[in-house]
Amino acid sequence: MTTKKKSTKEEGAPQAKPAKKAGSGGAAVAAQKILAEENPQSKIAEHGETMMEGPRTAATQSARVLSEVIVEKPELVVPLVAKFAKGISSSNKRVVQTSAEALPAIARIAPARVARQLDVLKGSFEEANDVGKDGLVKTFAALCTASVAYQKRLEPVLTLALNGADGKTLFAWTQIVLPALKGEPHARARAVVEGRLNLIPRAYAQQIADFLGIKLRLRYR
Repeated sequence: MTTKKKSTKEEGAPQAKPAKKAGSGGAAVAAQKILAEENPQSKIAEHGETMMEGPRTAATQSARVLSEVIVEKPELVVPLVAKFAKGISSSNKRVVQTSAEALPAIARIAPARVARQLDVLKGSFEEANDVGKDGLVKTFAALCTASVAYQKRLEPVLTLALNGADGKTLFAWTQIVLPALKGEPHARARAVVEGRLNLIPRAYAQQIADFLGIKLRLRYR
């Protein structure tokens, strides 16, 4: 009796697990098939089109596939930069997530291609969700790292970002933005961050102060 009950459970348990794995791994499998092709660009272009123009479910799946491609070979999604620039403020959260992954990667590989979309990207910042904003800040920082020539165009939106971030986000963005800036833009961005230390929770303010190598004001002690 006991052995029968155990064997029934043992037989039943494995059946539930593979179904979950299959569902979560579908995009990865599709991406690997694309990457194995001699000319993957056509399939990648199709997924880019579906991500932006297809029905919501299909758009979500294509975004997942592209996300897997970005991890393996980000250079293959460079031609989709204009779609990601629009996708960063999409109402589809998965499209936003993929765009937020793609844009910083493309900015590191082909900064000039991303720079052509700067008007769209800067205009999207305020309407983007938190994931989109994070992706944009990382993208802007990557451009500034690539060339100081981008600093002047991006300083206003980076200042906006640092001024509006909560404590946790400000700590993360400080570590991304400040190292990417040089000269006066760096000094001004640092001043923005320091000016917010008395407005955010002490835990994050202390972490930022440690990163900047400064002491917190007396009001924190």
